Amino acid sequence: MEDFQTYIESGRLTQYALGELDPAGQAEVEAWARRSPEVRQELDELLAGAGVYAEVHAITPPAGLRERVLGRVLAEIGRPVDAAENLVAEATTMRVSASNAYPPQPAAAAEPAPRRNELAIAASVALLLSLLANALFYTRWQQANTALVAAQNSQARFAQTSQVMERRLTSTQEQLHVLRSPNEFKMVALAGTPAHPQAHARVLFNKASHRVYVDVQQLPALPAGKQYQLWALDNGKPVDAGVLAINTATGDSLQLMKDIASAQAFAMTVEPTGGSAGPTLTTMTVIGNI
Repeated sequence: MEDFQTYIESGRLTQYALGELDPAGQAEVEAWARRSPEVRQELDELLAGAGVYAEVHAITPPAGLRERVLGRVLAEIGRPVDAAENLVAEATTMRVSASNAYPPQPAAAAEPAPRRNELAIAASVALLLSLLANALFYTRWQQANTALVAAQNSQARFAQTSQVMERRLTSTQEQLHVLRSPNEFKMVALAGTPAHPQAHARVLFNKASHRVYVDVQQLPALPAGKQYQLWALDNGKPVDAGVLAINTATGDSLQLMKDIASAQAFAMTVEPTGGSAGPTLTTMTVIGNI
């Protein structure tokens, strides 16, 4: 089955945020978001980054703008409204530019009034078309800007994911080195106590560097508010070696604990979350001598 990270990097979430998916594609993304918290978080961030998208689509010319502009122009020049319809069609094909001036007229000859009216209407219609074109171009620009923001957010998420993967790789390489260095690290097997005979773990202890790693094979599940804590026993005195992370307690990976200068044995107890200053001996789960 496809994992959530592969799905995030597929670009489907960005398409969803930009409204580019058909109903089936939208349903697919929403199904992933319901069953994967990571997909849900990524989708929420993309939708937040694309928050201006709805505003972009709201930028449309008001209804009736064309009729109101034509009505005002015709009212000023005294022409009937129905006489402007043919002029609108003519105006849409006319070339209007500052570099294409009208042909010069003799100074003594005044331009006929009907011609001036037609030119005024044509100029008004050209202005209306220019306004509509500007609104369309602005909408397209906003859409492109929104897509860019979404792409930048997706790139940032990808960079974060890459950093996480690099840290995991470094940790895995370090754990592999520990397991492959029996001359540097002494393996101490921790067996279950009579109350927990099935429990097993091991400690890898480097006496020279004082570094300690713990590797869990099997430990009982913990109740809420509790955490496993490792102790080094030095001449019978318990020394705090740190608490186990949840993934460590379930056997997911090795965990680097606190440095221990000297120890003859290691043990593990159940303590309140965050650990205790001293071990609760009645909750001891595993113990082993070096």
